[in-house]
Amino acid sequence: MNSFTITYQDTLPDALQVNRDRFEEEARWAMAVKLFELGRLSSGLAASLIPCDRVTFLLKLADYGVAVIDLEEDELSADLDHA
Repeated sequence: MNSFTITYQDTLPDALQVNRDRFEEEARWAMAVKLFELGRLSSGLAASLIPCDRVTFLLKLADYGVAVIDLEEDELSADLDHA
């Protein structure tokens, strides 16, 4: 298993009014959600970064304003036509 370190000022969690553990958890979530949103990671792989199960990850996407399914208008129309 690989890991990497992100350096941040000691005062950053305090500025966000969270403790260090909460700040680091939020940072993992933000990274995983963004990589999923960009289409760089599947939901399963993104969930493994946190770590959490895939269903929990998918349910929490709404908290970040990210759609579980992101279809273009023409894709959605085609899906509805074939429903």
